[in-house]
Amino acid sequence: MDTANNDENSTFKGFLGLIKETISILVIAFLLSLVLKAYVVEARVIPSGSMLPTIQLNDRVMVNKFIYDFQTPERFEVIVFEPPAETGHHEDFIKRVVGLPGETVEVKNGKVFINEEALTENFVNEVPNYTFGPVVVPPNCLFVMGDNRNKSFDSHLWNAWLTLDKVKGKAFYTYWPLNRLGVMK
Repeated sequence: MDTANNDENSTFKGFLGLIKETISILVIAFLLSLVLKAYVVEARVIPSGSMLPTIQLNDRVMVNKFIYDFQTPERFEVIVFEPPAETGHHEDFIKRVVGLPGETVEVKNGKVFINEEALTENFVNEVPNYTFGPVVVPPNCLFVMGDNRNKSFDSHLWNAWLTLDKVKGKAFYTYWPLNRLGVMK
């Protein structure tokens, strides 16, 4: 009889141990995911077609949130940022870096010019059907544009500058849908 009680007691203790271990693993995983999302990498769903054809409507992308703690954004990188307050928008935007601090940006004849030299942009949906500038990008600011040039609410339409402190990260990988899986260019 004592053996049966010991077996039941041992089984119960083993079950409680398994439950405790499972709960601790789940709590650690949850806390780790919070830290990763806050400081390292974040998943984003794309809500508009402003970055067509590079990013499709409802694509899911990964954003590196710490890269710009060590370097500044470079031309043609796709970034996620808080838009300037003057835009009236509160949701984060995703656009491509085109102009860097101190550069002169102009859009004319269906091309984007930086310091009077036309950019080669193999990623745009269609050439711009508007003119803009020339303007000089102020220090600590960026000029950003959507790849869908004619249907993007970006720097050429704002009455404000995107400051570097508003940049949240670099979009670097499309993970959904599976047929578009891959590194972002």
